[in-house]
Order: sequence, then C-alpha cells, then structure tokens
Amino acid sequence: MEITPKQRAHLKSLAHHLKAVVFVGKEGITDQTVRSVEEAFNTRELLKVKILEAAPMSAREGAAALAERIEGAVAVQAIGRVAVIYRRHPDKPEIQLPG
Repeated sequence: MEITPKQRAHLKSLAHHLKAVVFVGKEGITDQTVRSVEEAFNTRELLKVKILEAAPMSAREGAAALAERIEGAVAVQAIGRVAVIYRRHPDKPEIQLPG
C-alpha cells in the first residue's frame, strides 16, 4: 500500500499526540516485536514505535522493516528514535485519509 504526501501529512498530524506502544531493543525486530505490533493494530490504526538506543538500527530502518513484515502496513515517518506506522483496519477503519 502506498500513501500520497497529503495522506502522509494527515497521518503525521494525527500521530503527533500519540505515545509509543511498542519498543524495539537490542535484539532488533524479532518475531515477538512483529506480533506485538500486529496485536496493537487490532485496536488502533496508527502506532508509534520507539527504537531504543541499544537497537542495531535507526528508526527509519526499523519502520521499514516492520512495514515490510506486516501486511498492509506503511511506514509514515521516523523522527529521532520514534517511528510512526499506519495500517488501515480491514473491517472498521476509523481514520479517513484525504483523497
């Protein structure tokens, strides 16, 4: 799934107030990390993921790796050690992306 720059800007504004719900540590992106993100996507469409200092990757690399391993997920942005990831809810989408 690809998103337009206008949609990306909309998602960034929605993510601004969110707190990180998943943390990536020194092991990097593990199967458990992917499961945690998928579980979090069951209740929300937009997530912040904190990439800790000990992690072997940057926030941009971590967001790309998670988006690659989770079907329908898109890396929205990475600032500092925080990444924002979006996946549309298959049944009840709450976020309406601009056309």
